[in-house]
Amino acid sequence: MIVEPSAKLIIYLILQVHEFYFERFFISLPMSKVKYKFNKKSLTFDRVQTTFRKRLLYFFTHLSTGVVFAVAVLLLAYNFVDTPKMKAQNREIDQMKFQYRMLNDQLDRVTRVIKDLQDRDDNIYRVIFEAEPIPSSVREAGIGGIDRYEKLKGYSNEELMVETSKKMDKIMGQLYVQSKSFDEVFNLARNKEQMLASIPAIQPVNNKDLKRIGSYFGTRVDPFYKVRKFHEGMDFSAAVGTEVYATGNGTIEFAARDGEGGYGNEVIIDHGYTYRTVYAHLSRIFVKPGQKILRGQIIGYVGNTGKSTSPHLHYEVRKNMIPLNPIYFFFNDLSPEQFQMMLDLSQQPSQTMD
Repeated sequence: MIVEPSAKLIIYLILQVHEFYFERFFISLPMSKVKYKFNKKSLTFDRVQTTFRKRLLYFFTHLSTGVVFAVAVLLLAYNFVDTPKMKAQNREIDQMKFQYRMLNDQLDRVTRVIKDLQDRDDNIYRVIFEAEPIPSSVREAGIGGIDRYEKLKGYSNEELMVETSKKMDKIMGQLYVQSKSFDEVFNLARNKEQMLASIPAIQPVNNKDLKRIGSYFGTRVDPFYKVRKFHEGMDFSAAVGTEVYATGNGTIEFAARDGEGGYGNEVIIDHGYTYRTVYAHLSRIFVKPGQKILRGQIIGYVGNTGKSTSPHLHYEVRKNMIPLNPIYFFFNDLSPEQFQMMLDLSQQPSQTMD
């Protein structure tokens, strides 16, 4: 066992006291001299008789006093006097606290960088590739285990260690989710060419005269019931027999005569990536369900079937089954000036053709 310098000093004093009384008692015992005490009453010297018991009591009294004194000094030394080893340990603890604080600052900076990556991922990368953002509940998912940090408790600096461990676990979880997201974005980028070929991007009829669009997307007047209702697509006014083109690559999901909702002869194309397009009021249909289709391929002719006031094509774009304004999916056909003209015309009140 290694003994500190102050402890060595105390032990040395105890041994010295013990040795002093031991020698005084046991060595002088057989050589003890006769002692006398002056008697004031008789004015004579009386011989003092010292018994073995008194000597033993005298020895243990002084020995106990020395031991108590030594123990008191030892306790004071341990509680109020830092040994070189304790000073070194305190310096190590202070250095550890400093390193933990530095680590927490670095983890905070890493968290800010991860937050920036998450914002870019949701609002730039995933938007470009038509992917839904990752919910915050998934990104901020906690680490399971009620006793996960139990082993860190019970120490004088447990709060610092537990806080650092929680930050590290949270960062690791966020990095895992972000890594999976980047894998998905990478696959989307690798399939970007296929996606761009599939998303609707042209007009469904070969008609550059924008004045011949009969009705636009939005709330319009129904021609039969004369009430305002939401028009989920655009009406292209054209003669019966005008060719109708698929606006993107995909698979024919529905192709039948007299479709529901007054759409007459109707074709629905599933383009993938949650996109669908609808072509209604056709006079003829040239495709069948399950057939693969390419952008620009003729799928039928403009007609006047179903609930229709005159020959036209009713065209819709849907994403996740929600109708979108088809005007934003003609970017392969229109110049900026033509697109702005179409936007202006779409703001004017009109009546639908179906």
